[in-house]
Amino acid sequence: MNISQKTLIYRIVLFLAAVLTVFSLSLQAEIRLPGVIGAHMVIQQETPIHIWGWSLSKEKITIDFAGQTVSGEADAAGKWSVTLDALPASSQSRVMTITGSRSQAVTLEDILIGEVWLCSGQSNMEWPLWRTHSPMPEIRRADFTDIRLFQVPRRVATQKQEDIDTVWMVCRPETASNFSAVAYYFGRELHRELKVPVGLIDSTWGGTRIEPWTPKAGFESVRELASILNDIKAGEIKFREEVKGYLPSLKTWLSQTEAALKNGKEVQSQPDMPSHPLAGPQQPTALYNGMIHPLIQYAIRGAIWYQGEANRNDGLIYTKKMEALISGWRKVWGIKDFPFYYVQLAPYNYSYDREGTGGDILDFYRLPLIWEAQRDALRIPNTGMAVITDIANLYDIHPRNKVEVGRRLALWARANTYGDKDLVYSGPLYKSMSINGERARISFDFVGDGLISLDGRSLTWFEIAGPDRVFYKAKAEIEGETVVVWSSQVGKPVAVRFGWHQLAVPNLGNTAGLPASPFRTYR
Repeated sequence: MNISQKTLIYRIVLFLAAVLTVFSLSLQAEIRLPGVIGAHMVIQQETPIHIWGWSLSKEKITIDFAGQTVSGEADAAGKWSVTLDALPASSQSRVMTITGSRSQAVTLEDILIGEVWLCSGQSNMEWPLWRTHSPMPEIRRADFTDIRLFQVPRRVATQKQEDIDTVWMVCRPETASNFSAVAYYFGRELHRELKVPVGLIDSTWGGTRIEPWTPKAGFESVRELASILNDIKAGEIKFREEVKGYLPSLKTWLSQTEAALKNGKEVQSQPDMPSHPLAGPQQPTALYNGMIHPLIQYAIRGAIWYQGEANRNDGLIYTKKMEALISGWRKVWGIKDFPFYYVQLAPYNYSYDREGTGGDILDFYRLPLIWEAQRDALRIPNTGMAVITDIANLYDIHPRNKVEVGRRLALWARANTYGDKDLVYSGPLYKSMSINGERARISFDFVGDGLISLDGRSLTWFEIAGPDRVFYKAKAEIEGETVVVWSSQVGKPVAVRFGWHQLAVPNLGNTAGLPASPFRTYR
């Protein structure tokens, strides 16, 4: 055999080895799915079913599910997206098969079709079932195969993330125990009333402000928050400039390290990368990027929200921050005006002694301003607010009666999202005031079948003021669908306020047992 023949055989062997390697790799290649798409998931009913993931470049992907077969092709980077037709709610456990032309098939089992809700906020939404009142009986009863739980791990990110490292779980005592209690009770109420599967996505972080949960698009939509948007842009510019200054030291280190390895010398530590100004859990967009953005391609019905304690000093601007959050989420999901229901904060004794004294007297009214800001957010289309002044604990910022919080959020969803129009779903909300001599008459929305004192005693926490705006404790009585307010110390009333103090646990409500929201008649 001459040299040219040997060379030809050698090249053939190399070619065959390469072919076998590629063939072997193709057999081992796997389709990768985002964490939110997996076994045990609940798919939003009556909504096109969007499935996406990653595979080999330009690979053909075929999905078989519920009698449908749909194909698509991955782009050059291996990302693909396929949409199936919408389906009605069903508790039938279905299997989805995702097949690649060059990858191993992926099979997802036990998939249901129903209602999917995002549940987010700070610690009162994060608060787990095992830390509520008498948790063990509730945990033992938390066995619902048609409720599925998806718990997002804490993650800060300065760039929008595509995936989350967690999985869907069937609601069992062992999985529900550490899940958001408010979300669980909300979902349980919907499941019981609607008789459909419910999927709950718990994306929460205690102690966090509203800004980190808000996408950049949300800040862009509210001109009053231009300063926050400017801070985001400034942070991005600063980081780029610091990285630019960091590169020479990195290049020097690489050169020195290469020489050290070659000469057997000691290798020095790599110089620290500059930290991003927006890399903290309280920085604008940081939690949206890491804990919300990976979900936005997954269809949901709506969101529930329990947050505000960390923004207690914001006053009425908090309404604008809620507007940014809500409009931002709706924009990135591409679901116009999806339902957004939230909890008005509970009364709490912030930084005072047991008698409620000490500190700046103005602090007593910072919480009422947040209540007002939250009530003002009801002007945002398709929103609702659960009032919980009656189930507060003035000395525990985490009231443990989460079952009632979840139920009251579900009342809003049942009435406004699912059409139960006969349901009384809110406590009384201030509507208007009229003056007749020495008395003020207050009218309300959401009176239901009538106003009542929730504890059967005289109405509490009403105050009245004359032209000097000095407020005095007032007497108040229910007359029909209104409340009449007066005080012997005020001859010409011009303003009334109700529950206007962080320690206020008032007793006005309606016959549905839902409390009235704190209010003032002036600005």
